[in-house]
Amino acid sequence: SIYEMFGNECCLSTGEVIKVIGFKINKLIASICEKNEVNRVSAKVELPLNFPGLYKVVADKTPYLNIEEITRKVFIGPTRFGHPCFYSPEDIKLANFTIKHGEQIIFNSVEEVNGTMAVNCDVVRNNQSHSFTLPLSQEGKFYECEDDQIYTLKEISEWKIPKCRSRIVKLSNTLHMWDSCNPLPENFDGCLILTPVYEVQAVMKFRNDIVHILSDLDVEVKDITDCYDINSFLHPLSLEDVFERTSKEFPMVAEIMEGPSGSPKPYNFLHTGKEIIIYKKYQATRILASEIRSDSPKRHFLIPMTYKGKFKRRPREFPTAYDLEIARSEKEKLHVVATKAFDSPHKELFCVSVGDQFLAQQRQTSEVLYEERKQALDVFACEQILNDTYKKVLLPMYMEGGFVEVIHDKKQYQLSEICKEFRLPFNVKVSVRDLSVEEDVLAAVPGLQFEEEITDSYLLISSTSSPSESWEIPVYRLNMSVHLLSKEIQTVVPPVTRTIVEEISEEQYYMVRRYENQTLHPPPRPPKKPT
Repeated sequence: SIYEMFGNECCLSTGEVIKVIGFKINKLIASICEKNEVNRVSAKVELPLNFPGLYKVVADKTPYLNIEEITRKVFIGPTRFGHPCFYSPEDIKLANFTIKHGEQIIFNSVEEVNGTMAVNCDVVRNNQSHSFTLPLSQEGKFYECEDDQIYTLKEISEWKIPKCRSRIVKLSNTLHMWDSCNPLPENFDGCLILTPVYEVQAVMKFRNDIVHILSDLDVEVKDITDCYDINSFLHPLSLEDVFERTSKEFPMVAEIMEGPSGSPKPYNFLHTGKEIIIYKKYQATRILASEIRSDSPKRHFLIPMTYKGKFKRRPREFPTAYDLEIARSEKEKLHVVATKAFDSPHKELFCVSVGDQFLAQQRQTSEVLYEERKQALDVFACEQILNDTYKKVLLPMYMEGGFVEVIHDKKQYQLSEICKEFRLPFNVKVSVRDLSVEEDVLAAVPGLQFEEEITDSYLLISSTSSPSESWEIPVYRLNMSVHLLSKEIQTVVPPVTRTIVEEISEEQYYMVRRYENQTLHPPPRPPKKPT
């Protein structure tokens, strides 16, 4: 059988032995449901996995009838998406624990416990986690819990579509325009029923790459797993698979079976057939930064702490007095100019005019007269800057005005100095570009906001043909497969390690922020105006 794969004709000869290593969703058929009515499908369209936008997953209303069915159809594992949540409409009594009806059960991993396959689970009660196991034989009705996270289509296709089921999603946020004709209706706010179209991933005896076979290819095959040495085939590993190996297994030599598509510099040397040395795995710090501009789309960057350029400060903008309280520091007084007028409803508090200048001081409580009764109110103390004097004034914390910072500091800062001396978010521009790289992408950006410090997973690699320098490659944003080679290698890490400023897409930006913040408590909301 001859078929076309990525524009190339491939041949499956009679008697060819193929090792199937996985199934992957190739594309999605989306049934468009207007006004969120799943029984009224207006049209069906084909969506590629890189179709832009962020989506909310609608909980599946069809129950699973036992734990074994869940483990067969839903991904459970150690990755970010590998902890699905279910609930039972009835109490489940275990040996020393009772799961209450409607209680959210977090599925963490599948393993053998006392000779029986079971799922390690958690239930959170009163902010305390209770761990237990559920055997695969446990029967009942298990419903998927509501999910308040947002996902890209690619993430949904990889992690959130159970086998043999479709998935209903709602468009949460359109990130940017689709380059070609948008297949969805204009101003669409309904839901989509996503039905996956699969492809088979396989390796063949005399090929060093991964073969992708469409699931509708008309070819007859026979299962010979029990009578064939499957160890004679190559064993592909993703970067996530490599990262999950123990630290003792590094360093290792690998050959790239499938390189990342459309790789930017310097990753363009990671092509199929290239041999690389993987020295170690580790977590590294990056500064998440976004371009300062009023229109969209903005560019987003992950900046390594080894960046050698220098920065000058740029004015920050503060929409409320509450934001002034968050931004102030003991190191220097925050000097701002009002860009929006504000009339205070209380005579004890200051009325702001456009152009008024203030030095921010601190948050405090003050009594104001409200409907002929005294009431305690959170206020922000400032000094108004007059011609030759200062006047102490109080601004309500709920004040919705507008302030722009006045910068007196002309110093040039290294990235590490900014992280040490100032609180993020922080606005800068590049004053001296990084001369250690051929092209500094940050130098062309008129203004940057350093948003937060994040920690991400990396592998340190080099090419076997030029092991004099090494590169950091991101585990979760570089899609490539390798297989390990049994070769003697140098165990000393090259003296020169290359790190790059990584420009990320808007989808990746939202995902990075979500992963970093999912364990943090949200900041307190600003006080509301008294009613």
